[in-house]
Amino acid sequence: MNIITQHAPEDTQSGARLFQAVDLNAIIADFRRFSRFFAAIFVLAFIAIVLPILTKAPQYTATSSVMIDPRQINAAPDQDVLSGLPPDTTTIDTEVQVLYSNALADRVVTSLKLDEDPEFNGYLKPKMFHDKPVPMDQLTPEQRSRLHDSIVQSAIGHIFVQRQGLTRIIAIYATSTSPQKAQKIANEWARLYLSQQLETKYQATKEANDWLNSRLADLKVQVEQAETAVQQYKIANGLMATAGDTTIAQTEISTLNQQLATVKVDQAESEARLAVAKRQLAGGSQGDDVGEALNSQVIKDLRAQRAQVSAHLADLETKYGPLHPDIVKSKRQMDDIDSQIQAEIKRIMSNLEAQAQIQRQRAGSLAGSVNQARGALASNNTASVKLNELQRNADAVSSLYQSYLDRFKQTSSQAGLDKTDARIVSTATLPGSPSAPKVPMTLAIGFMGALGIAAAAVLTRRALDSGLTTGQDVEQVLGQPYLAGVASLASTVDKSVKTSPTDYVVEKPLSVFAEGFRSLRASLLYTRLGEQVKIVAVTSSLPGEGKTTTSVCLARTAALSGQSVVIVDCDLRRRSINAFIGRDVEVGLLEVLAGSAKLEDVLVKDEASGASFLPLAPSAYTPKDVFGLPVMDKLLDDLRKKFDLVILDTAPVLAVSDTRILARKADIVAMLVRWRKTQRKAVGTSIGLLEDTGARIGGVVLTQVDVREQTKYGYGDSGYYYKQYKKYYTE
Repeated sequence: MNIITQHAPEDTQSGARLFQAVDLNAIIADFRRFSRFFAAIFVLAFIAIVLPILTKAPQYTATSSVMIDPRQINAAPDQDVLSGLPPDTTTIDTEVQVLYSNALADRVVTSLKLDEDPEFNGYLKPKMFHDKPVPMDQLTPEQRSRLHDSIVQSAIGHIFVQRQGLTRIIAIYATSTSPQKAQKIANEWARLYLSQQLETKYQATKEANDWLNSRLADLKVQVEQAETAVQQYKIANGLMATAGDTTIAQTEISTLNQQLATVKVDQAESEARLAVAKRQLAGGSQGDDVGEALNSQVIKDLRAQRAQVSAHLADLETKYGPLHPDIVKSKRQMDDIDSQIQAEIKRIMSNLEAQAQIQRQRAGSLAGSVNQARGALASNNTASVKLNELQRNADAVSSLYQSYLDRFKQTSSQAGLDKTDARIVSTATLPGSPSAPKVPMTLAIGFMGALGIAAAAVLTRRALDSGLTTGQDVEQVLGQPYLAGVASLASTVDKSVKTSPTDYVVEKPLSVFAEGFRSLRASLLYTRLGEQVKIVAVTSSLPGEGKTTTSVCLARTAALSGQSVVIVDCDLRRRSINAFIGRDVEVGLLEVLAGSAKLEDVLVKDEASGASFLPLAPSAYTPKDVFGLPVMDKLLDDLRKKFDLVILDTAPVLAVSDTRILARKADIVAMLVRWRKTQRKAVGTSIGLLEDTGARIGGVVLTQVDVREQTKYGYGDSGYYYKQYKKYYTE
């Protein structure tokens, strides 16, 4: 079964767990592990960065500054002859690029004769291992052109132009191996930049004046022709005008309209007064409340007399009867006064009627005069259509002529007063010290660069390390429990010790080396809670990962702890257990499965620890699947009853398929992985194959661990603290 397709979700989950957090201490441990490699890369990178910089010839930098000072000269009414430089960011950035232009650099090269300086003219530099170059005066025109272009580009390469913040000041930095030369280049670059601007302005002004002069001559002729046509048409059509270019007919109509408007207002007022008075009389009024009557002094006097008579009459009526002569006389006086009041009211009404009639006649007369004047104006307006067209043409030509004439005067007055759009605000001074190389900065850059390169090299090497080094690697990369780490004997004892690992666990049961197997035994027996573990299959992905050594050491450690233990040699091709028995065997596992030998007769006692061996006879081999037969199941049941711990020393998973069949019969499988050697992918594939068969994998054991090196590798793992606890054990 393909492990990539079958276990992709687990790989994804393990990768996600790997990058869930960055452990700073783990990174430090990685750098400790590769400290020598890191130091070597750091030194080489530091030398590679610093040496070329420090060995370069000293460079001096001089700075001059110019400020954009915009001025505008208008040349034509619809365009600018000289475009002033507005102080916006785009314009100033454009001027920065102008300072980098080849044309300006060419002027500087010519002015300072930089083509004769080897610093700028590479053709003049001494040549090594080359024949003597052709003299410059013998070069072809094409060669001289290319050489001149390269000199110009070299000059530009010695210049750095930068705007100062958000200001309108532009700094020009010139760099050279000579401080005097750097000062001259910076000042000359700024001076020629202003000179170039001035020449541009002068040429533009001259071209503008020439163009305007020719244009004015044409416009003058057009103005004269247009004004002559207007006057001739006015005379021919009687369109004489008064002050303000208004015709006589228009003036007359304007006056009559004003008079007619005034008369209509008066007429409306008279008509209104008359109408109001009539409505009051028609409504039963005696006329004494008419507006004109109320304002009449005669009626006021009569009403005053009537009031006196009325008062006198009232007084008489209190004294005398109605036929008394004085009462009769007073009544006659009141009647006479009333008749006078009515007569006065009638006179007022007659006067209102007369005034209204007069206003109507005036309005009619003025309306007739207006109509007559309008008739005359209509005939004039017909003729004015053409006049207006001629006048507009004359005005347009005259206005255009005047605009060009004004601009011509302005540009002519500027002919000798042209100024640049920039000015020098500071000239370059002689540099007192080299600007490059800057030793402190160079060393800092070299240090930081080398540090980064060395760190990247260490991380790259760590990323390329495909082996497993710690229990954390096992759990994060493989997603399996970490059972134990078994040290290599050479890393825990002096070089003078020549004992084999299997004998050392018996001789030094309290040593660091033996402690690894005790830890493995505890993990195997007590990992599966609630289940009794008796049969343990020990396997690996590839040969040479210490399966047999681990099985024997585990068996002897368990036997020394008081358990009855048996090791079953299940590697039909290697038969590695025979090397630990110390003598030849004639019958073994296959004979027991075949029924030709009894189990009691085949078992070999380990005198050193009390463990038992179930070996394979040297001549015994069968291509049959003996581990899948029922007799194998029966044998395992018998061993389970007879011993406390049964260890199956199996063949590598990737090399032999027998292990996959046998592993599913064990209570638990211990996957051995050689420390830093076995590739992670090989282990992952083996675990996938075992899981596909239904084997119960208890976890992973790291074998042949160099405990001294583990202190550098294994942050988070017990091996990281080896130096602190190694004296606790008895060697």
